[in-house]
Amino acid sequence: MNVEISAAWQKVQGMINGFIALIPNIVLAILVFAIFFLVAGMVRRFVGRLTRKRRHARNLGLILGRLAQWIILLVGLFVSLSIVIPTLRAGDLVQLLGISGVAIGFAFRDILQNFLAGILILLTEPFQLDDQIIFKDFEGTVENIQTRATTIRTYDGRRIVIPNSELFTNSVTVNTAFDHRRLEYDVGIGYGDDIEEAKRLILEAIHEIEGVLQDPAPDVIVVDLAASSVNIRARWWVKPPRRADVLALQDRVLTAIKNKLVANGIDLPFPTQQILFHDQTEETDGDRSRQREGWSAGKQDVPKPRSISGSLRKLAEIRLQQDGNGRTSDDA
Repeated sequence: MNVEISAAWQKVQGMINGFIALIPNIVLAILVFAIFFLVAGMVRRFVGRLTRKRRHARNLGLILGRLAQWIILLVGLFVSLSIVIPTLRAGDLVQLLGISGVAIGFAFRDILQNFLAGILILLTEPFQLDDQIIFKDFEGTVENIQTRATTIRTYDGRRIVIPNSELFTNSVTVNTAFDHRRLEYDVGIGYGDDIEEAKRLILEAIHEIEGVLQDPAPDVIVVDLAASSVNIRARWWVKPPRRADVLALQDRVLTAIKNKLVANGIDLPFPTQQILFHDQTEETDGDRSRQREGWSAGKQDVPKPRSISGSLRKLAEIRLQQDGNGRTSDDA
């Protein structure tokens, strides 16, 4: 028993002595990996700075910077492991990475899917940094395109994190993809107003606003004969098409249109509804040829309303005619 304990203790002492002997190598390996880590970050930032001023090369710079960072980190990892384990060879590390890569692929399938989608987004560039996009119920400015997700800043100061796989496989509206953007708004005028005059006034109001592009030129078209108004659609172009500029310009345009129409006597009607009441107290109730349906009769022959006493007397007569079985004489 004492021999077994002594052998076990010797093994423990050997492991402790071996670990103590490796401490200098472990410290050196940590320092070497830290140096590689710092160098990788510097290379990534350097590549990003080279392409930051070029809009169309910015995403490519992000990809190259991240690839360079990961390559440097892998080299640093191999060098650090070689310091701790001198017998480690490059082939052993490649084999280890291959086996572990398969396991990691099954365990982190969603993460890898988002990573590949992020690389494809950066390469194909459906949108770029600082673009304003709409994705499902979210709208805002693209802050960052990471390897896992894309972050956008909403107009009310919130951050939305969207997985890259969803952005790559779903529809995304890019409001700032082009330099020009068309805005439109429907204005309702009265049926008694002159449509051509209203069009002329709306165009005149739009042309007076600074910031509205003259090429392409604004235009107005009739789009609907609604229940209470003739709807005219005013359309104009703006540059640049960013959210703040769009809202500010739309405010000035709509204010000018409203003031111009009102000042020139053009009606801006609001929806109205007419309800007709059927007067069931009239003696013509049920006679569709004489029933007034709530309209004023004017000088026509106005049906006389039923008297309450007469109605009660008629009801009493009907009850007296009923027999013992509850049936009226007519039913019998």
